[in-house]
Amino acid sequence: MKDLSGDGTITQKDVLMGRGVIAKKRGGSAKKGLYANIHAKKARIKAGSKEKMRKVGSKGAPTAKAFKQSAKTAKKKPKKRTKKG
Repeated sequence: MKDLSGDGTITQKDVLMGRGVIAKKRGGSAKKGLYANIHAKKARIKAGSKEKMRKVGSKGAPTAKAFKQSAKTAKKKPKKRTKKG
């Protein structure tokens, strides 16, 4: 029997994962998005890290294609409700 849950011990959870009752985690968590990375970098710069934002078109800077892809996967903002009456 293997430690499938990754908690360091073989438990009932590992048995259930082995049987397929509980899904196994695959490859860890998903990557953070483009806007999350930009926000994190701006926060580091504001905190005094002496980093700089890359210029548009420079090597390593996000491309227009990356921004379009990011917009496709972004969560939709809920529409504001208006009061009737």
